[in-house]
Amino acid sequence: MVEIYGLRNCDTCRKALKALPEARLVDVRADGMPADLAARAFEAFGARLLNTRSTTWRGLSEAERAAPALDLIASHPALMKRPLIVAGAQMFLGWSPATEAEVRAAL
Repeated sequence: MVEIYGLRNCDTCRKALKALPEARLVDVRADGMPADLAARAFEAFGARLLNTRSTTWRGLSEAERAAPALDLIASHPALMKRPLIVAGAQMFLGWSPATEAEVRAAL
């Protein structure tokens, strides 16, 4: 089972879902993301999991930005770099032709 964690209205997530029709989209804003999965993703990707280019990030105060990354993502799901793709035990972050090839190889 392939799960794509992201946002329904995110163009990149929609591209990934279109390329992987067998996948299920989990909207992190509406459905949330399990804390253990977030921790595993942070362990795998570190600071790359936090999207510091987003408008949500730019809207945060310096004090809010100083919070731990997992706390920020839990309170502001749009701060997560998208999509986070979970295929079995493997995780992939973002969407590009290289990521698509890696995901397909993992299936």
